[in-house]
Amino acid sequence: MFTGDLKKLAKLLKARHLTISTAESCTGGLVASMLTDISGSSDYLNESHVTYANSAKHKYLNVSNEILENFGAVSPECAQAMAEGLQKLSNCDIALCTTGIAGPTGGTKEKPVGLIYISTRFQGITTVKKYTFNPLLPRKLMKVTFAKAAIHSALEALKQA
Repeated sequence: MFTGDLKKLAKLLKARHLTISTAESCTGGLVASMLTDISGSSDYLNESHVTYANSAKHKYLNVSNEILENFGAVSPECAQAMAEGLQKLSNCDIALCTTGIAGPTGGTKEKPVGLIYISTRFQGITTVKKYTFNPLLPRKLMKVTFAKAAIHSALEALKQA
């Protein structure tokens, strides 16, 4: 099923002559890596940034210190700001961002391991989706699961436009 999403996304991006950029925290560049698994991805992949640290989110994506201090990096507010900042930075058609907790440590009752916010920005609209996956998944599998969900979110954003 996932390979289908990836191929469909690539096909839509190419057919519509659109570019996509990524800014990833918890997925550490895995979304961009998956996008480049499709031959011809240079036609649509514009830029990729791993903004793992809060300082990187602030420096490159212009996520405000107020958002980071008041809501945290793993929040819908941060995810939205990441997508908006990425689109300004890269001048892409669609911005795709991830921020979450891959575990096995770092989770809290309010923000458990397996929580991710995925943001997409396309045609002036930013959409933030919240997912909570099984906290017992090994870290590497959690990152893959997060990345697949991000690819699916980008595909849905394009389909809805």
